[in-house]
This record gives sequence, structure tokens and C-alpha cells, in this order.
Amino acid sequence: MFQDKIYTYYRQHARSFIWRKTKNPYHILVSEFMLQQTQTERVMGKYEEFLARFPGFSALAGSDLQSVLQAWQGLGYNRRAISLKKTAVWVMERHGGKLPRDLDKLMGLPGIGRSTAGAILAFAHNVPVAFIETNIRRVFIHFFFHDRNNVKDNEILPFVEQTMDRDNPRDWYYALMDYGAMLKAKLPNPNRKSAHYTRQAPFEGSNRQIRGKILKMLLSQGPLREGELIEGLSGEPSRARTILREMDREGFVRISGSLISIR
Repeated sequence: MFQDKIYTYYRQHARSFIWRKTKNPYHILVSEFMLQQTQTERVMGKYEEFLARFPGFSALAGSDLQSVLQAWQGLGYNRRAISLKKTAVWVMERHGGKLPRDLDKLMGLPGIGRSTAGAILAFAHNVPVAFIETNIRRVFIHFFFHDRNNVKDNEILPFVEQTMDRDNPRDWYYALMDYGAMLKAKLPNPNRKSAHYTRQAPFEGSNRQIRGKILKMLLSQGPLREGELIEGLSGEPSRARTILREMDREGFVRISGSLISIR
């Protein structure tokens, strides 16, 4: 039986992460934002440090963006830090400082899709909500779609719903994730059969790398003139200017004349 197989592996090989030892909704939210597109090893080094600096929604909502981005350094995909801060503000201003327990209301918060919302409900409140993330997708493709390509998540979701341990979704999802991590290590990645699979572009020389360098320079040196910043990047000036204007529109930096600063 599918569920027995997953739980048997989990009982013998369960991974231990500090965020699995809490049911605090804020702590779960922070861990889920950090774990989006980032390996668990990198999150382990930042999670407790971030919570010590911003112990709750009020502290995070009231902080300046520069402090949040400084605490986020090393995790990459800095848009998540902005979305996490925005979510804290929304929770304080619109939800009385408490994270909603409703799937649709959670999905209305910045940076929260069905996967993050489902994980929050399952891990913080043990609510049996069907959701898919990368390791869960890997398990279901391996067992139920191994002879298929271009498998869509809306095909997988009914299987997630039907096989769920409705009495203990928290441990069930942890078990699925651990089994999926094992599959990735031991077999050709089943997620390549997913319609949603994309191979990550090289980081070296990418816009992501340049954006990271810009933030790092501004966080360490403070506001800089555009010319100074571009010179420090040692890249293509026109490309750097385009990226700076994108970052201004997205709320990362503020361009005031020729001066660039963190918002």
C-alpha cells in the first residue's frame, strides 16, 4: 500500500529540521518562504538567525527593508524577502496580527500560493489540505505517472487528496517530502516528467547574479551614485542600468536622481 510504503521509509529515515519542531504559524511561514527554491542546508544556517532578529509579525512589519534584506543575505531570490515583509504588514493591518487559517485568505497574501498556504495549514494547524511542492510532485510522478511525460499538477492533485492521511496530514506531508528527497538522490529526477519542470539557468553572469551584487554593495556601503555602482559591477553599463530600473519598479531600490539606495 502506497501510504504504508511512505510511512515505513519515514519511520526509518525521517529528516530532522528545527522548523519541524514548531507549530507557530509565523515560524512556519518564515520557513516556507525560505525553503522556496532554496536547499534546506542553506535555510538551516539562516532560519534561527532571522527569527531572533524578527521574532514575530509585529517586529517584521515594523522593520525597514534594508534590515530584512541584510538578514536574508545568502538565501537568494530576494523577492521572497520583500513578499515576506509585505505579508507581515498585511497580517498586522488586516488580520489583527494573526495569520489566517483559511486557504483562500492565505493565498491572498503577498508571495503565498497554494503550496505555501497548504503547507502552513498542514504544519501549523494539522489541517488536511491537498497541495503540491517539488518533493511531493516527485513522489506522485514516480508512483502513479512513471510511464508519462508532461504531467500537469492538476492531474496529480486528486491523487494527493485521495491518499492523504487526514488524521495526521502534518507527518504525512513530512513523510512525502523525505521520500521525495530520497528519490532525487537515488534516481533520475522524476520531476523531469512534469509539465512544470524547467532547468534552472546558470547563475554565473545572469541577471540574478548582478541583482545580488547590487544589493550586496548597497547593503554594505550604503547609498551609491549610479556611476559608482555600475563601475563596481564591472559589467555591461546598459544592462546594469536596465536591471537597476527593474529593481526600482519592484521595490528593491530607490533611484533619486543619480543616487541609488535600498528602499
